[in-house]
Amino acid sequence: MTQQGYHVAIVGATGAVGEQLIDTLDRLNFPVASLLPLSSKRSAGKKIMFKGEEITVQEATAESFEGIQLALFSAGGSISQALAPEAVKRGAIVVDNTSAFRMDEDVPLVVPEVNEEDLKNHSGIIANPNCSTIQMVAALEPIKKAKGLKKIIVSTYQAVSGAGVKAIDEMYEQSQQIVEGKEINPQVLPVSGDKNHYQIAFNAIPQIDVFQENGYTFEELKMMNETKKIMHDNSLKVAATCVRLPVETGHSESVYIEVEQDGLDVPGIRQLLSEAPGITLQDDPSNQVYPLASAAKGKDDVFVGRIRQDLDEEKGFHLWIVADNLLKGAALNSVQIGFSLIKLGLLK
Repeated sequence: MTQQGYHVAIVGATGAVGEQLIDTLDRLNFPVASLLPLSSKRSAGKKIMFKGEEITVQEATAESFEGIQLALFSAGGSISQALAPEAVKRGAIVVDNTSAFRMDEDVPLVVPEVNEEDLKNHSGIIANPNCSTIQMVAALEPIKKAKGLKKIIVSTYQAVSGAGVKAIDEMYEQSQQIVEGKEINPQVLPVSGDKNHYQIAFNAIPQIDVFQENGYTFEELKMMNETKKIMHDNSLKVAATCVRLPVETGHSESVYIEVEQDGLDVPGIRQLLSEAPGITLQDDPSNQVYPLASAAKGKDDVFVGRIRQDLDEEKGFHLWIVADNLLKGAALNSVQIGFSLIKLGLLK
């Protein structure tokens, strides 16, 4: 690759999000002078395609980042903790998809449609928020700007792809086994490292990530804490319940909000969302038009519908928010951060 642009590394290039990162860089014509796909020693040597060119995946080491300007990480928190600082030492800006740095005070946690300006305060590492958080704050930001937000209660219906390729495989295998009347042996969900595993096929599991002492899962706390950080509002009341469903791709969320100021109604919310960047309004209940995970797969936007005023709380509203968790929830948001860094003159 000889065209002008930036020297970009992808850490975790052979994983589900890594593949989406490579595809998104290509599809959106991000200015790439050279692409360096990196992975574990086990996956090194594999080939990936980028701009019609075959590139060999290399093992990720500290020295891999010499000459790299932008490093997109999606290989697990321990890898990010070990290698992201090494990349920064060598002059790269890191956009990290794991939870390793999200709540660090000196690390911006960014959804470009919401808090792009926070990128100006980076010290080399920028965190990509949790997939469920991204789609929710992107949809709620136009409402917050117009009328303020004081409370959010969210229940998520999350796809198995959020737990990786093994979880997807387990869902399909269990479905086949159940249809054929065979015994199943769950190994992956809800959390591969936890003590119990449960059927995901034809089921709903009210656990994503491990439980904490307060009874919330780590996924729920991520949504609650990240939302406050991205929206710069520690007084915002946020509660989350996160559920895994047998859907391959596309997270869905039922979100209840209470706004601070009077004067908002359903048509007003529809107007705000119809004008918001990265949001597609699908809200025509009389014709059964509303967002579906199956329709959001492969799409860049966040889809919003089922907008209703609460029947008991004048400033309360309900929304249904859906997005492709591998795209807007991960790869796309990371690449958009890259574009924002260029726009703000921060990527040299």
